Amino acid sequence: MNRKTEPQHYLNHHQPVSTQKNTSTVLIIDEIHPSIFPMLKSIGVEADYRPDIKPEDVQEALQSYEGLVVRSKMRITAETLELADNLKYVARAGAGVDNIDQQALQERGIQLLAANEGNSQAVGEFSVGVLLSLLRNISRSHSQVQQKVWLREENRGEEISGKTVGIIGFGNMGQSFARLLTGFGCRMLAYDRFAPEKINLPVARVPLEQIQAEADIVSLHIPFIQENLFFANDAFFSGFSKPFWFLNTSRGDVVDQQALVRHLRVGSIKGAALDVLENEKLHTLTEQQQQDFEFLASAPNVILTPHIAGWTHESYVKINEVLVRKIQQLLVR
Repeated sequence: MNRKTEPQHYLNHHQPVSTQKNTSTVLIIDEIHPSIFPMLKSIGVEADYRPDIKPEDVQEALQSYEGLVVRSKMRITAETLELADNLKYVARAGAGVDNIDQQALQERGIQLLAANEGNSQAVGEFSVGVLLSLLRNISRSHSQVQQKVWLREENRGEEISGKTVGIIGFGNMGQSFARLLTGFGCRMLAYDRFAPEKINLPVARVPLEQIQAEADIVSLHIPFIQENLFFANDAFFSGFSKPFWFLNTSRGDVVDQQALVRHLRVGSIKGAALDVLENEKLHTLTEQQQQDFEFLASAPNVILTPHIAGWTHESYVKINEVLVRKIQQLLVR
């Protein structure tokens, strides 16, 4: 079995977490920032770095490890874990855990660790950035000037100041977005059905219906779980009392893309910034998805980006720091 250890060169942007004499091994099956290797070593964990391992080989490989670090290479299912008798934890190097069967982990007594905190600043900053781009027509006017089209009045924009912003989902990402908006002079409302106690002033905790009644801007920060499949559907969009700006930096599956397009067409949504899509494998779109995508890609009031809201050089390291801290806490229990 060809095993790779840590790379010979890495960027050490951190201080070691702490030093302790654990003997533990972890299999890393995705590309990951090399700062993780000295971090793991500092807590006594030996990393086996195999980003080239094929998904079908992971099941057998897991027999030898106490930990698994995965990003998005594959789904971790009950079948994947069949031979993993020594596995104590699965660590997701990112925020979303929709590629991991949590019930399968629970049934085997395996802990799930995620690095939600690691890229929350990145997502918050990105959300503010695309909101500004939408309201001030930055992307659209940039494209026009590239074509030597100079339109000032047609690109007169709107300010965030004085608007009501509805934040749906108030975990790490929603909180980061709210924190960064505090300097813009806007009113903030938030709804979180799973942890409403997280919402505190200056953000007002409100029911979803109040956001639909009052919001000028709506930003989704909810995870993809089965209950959230097509959360933003035709009924959701139809429930708003006035046209609004829409942001989604969470997961594509929480939005019914066909319904979104329908409301963009009629103007009940003034514009949208989408960092995620219902189907991000653009070469596999269904006929309906292709039609929706063509509209979104050509609409002057829509911004599309390739799932990069949390994707910064800083967050790449911060995710490792969060994961290693959680692994350490788990091992010393």
